Amino acid sequence: MESIYFSEELELLRDQVRRFVDEHVRPHGERWEQDGRIDRDLYRTAGELGLLGLRHAEDYGGAGADALASVVWSEELGRSTFGGVTASLTVHTDMASPHISRAGSEAQRARWLPGVCSGEVLTAVAVTEPGAGSDVAALRTRARRDGDDWVLDGAKVFITNGVYADLYILAARTDAEAKPSRGISLFLIEAGTPGLEVARKLDKMGWRSSDTAELRLDGCRVPASHLLGEENRGFYGIMQGFQNERLVIGAIAVGEAQTALELTLDYVKTRRAFGGRLFDRESVRQRLAMRWAEVAAAREMVYRTAWLDSRGHECVREVSMLKAHSGELLNQVLYDCVQFHGGMGYMRESAIERMYRDARVIPIGGGATEVMLEEVAKRLEDL
Repeated sequence: MESIYFSEELELLRDQVRRFVDEHVRPHGERWEQDGRIDRDLYRTAGELGLLGLRHAEDYGGAGADALASVVWSEELGRSTFGGVTASLTVHTDMASPHISRAGSEAQRARWLPGVCSGEVLTAVAVTEPGAGSDVAALRTRARRDGDDWVLDGAKVFITNGVYADLYILAARTDAEAKPSRGISLFLIEAGTPGLEVARKLDKMGWRSSDTAELRLDGCRVPASHLLGEENRGFYGIMQGFQNERLVIGAIAVGEAQTALELTLDYVKTRRAFGGRLFDRESVRQRLAMRWAEVAAAREMVYRTAWLDSRGHECVREVSMLKAHSGELLNQVLYDCVQFHGGMGYMRESAIERMYRDARVIPIGGGATEVMLEEVAKRLEDL
């Protein structure tokens, strides 16, 4: 699909990701859904193909690309129909590991990014807590300085890649007296560090092939050198990370919605009822036509926002709008697709049924729709 926003190089990337999905995701996706985890070789394969380091510097094995590459990667993964695989890979590439590139010291980057790009080091970002999801400033996990170490206590929940990650980018409060948004820091914590425990693997409605964890920190001691970025400035790093995360989620939603519509179009063109094809029913074909138009509009919104970001523009309003819009639209699309599949749309053997379940978390994760709309509304006052 040609677009004014993408260079020939990015279109080649799209072709490469599409082949990766066809050859390495779709043949195994159903098994991973049953197993509740993805084969580790998938990350290594993606690393060998250069797909895990798109946003990291070439010095560490990356490609040094911008937000447009993230959108291509994420949209094509969304078209796989396996939301759990998409979630796990994009959390690693665009939501967790970029914190190291943005805020890490030269020593931290040199130590971790080559493994991140190769797929040998799987990352997770641990911000959400039982009482602090979209409200990051309310997090309660504590980190106190003790000589040359930091000691962390608290809990994290709903952490994608949290069961099998090798490295966690974890947020904790380092100044209890500071304004809530000014006393948070980020830390690099390796799996297996004493005091860090995967309390349980969580059982989810969708994203079945990705692992999701509840983490517990009890006297978890890490060297002072594992502080990521400036002390007490982690909140701003998290907010910066959210921008890319929300853009990526928008691209995922567009990819999933387009594929769901294509699957449904194929179905209604062949499914016969009441003496003709379902597509011959005006109510069916017009609803599909409207959803097709809405998804096309959402795609252009994602592309333009990525283009603006790649040129250094401040895009908080645009990113918040597309996150809110694309997540809600995806769920409207999947509702209609299940409806038009009839009973088959309710069967576990149907890709549409899986996509319907996977889609429900999109308006929640990375900033709930209501939070996104408040971000937009705050900026409308200044117009």
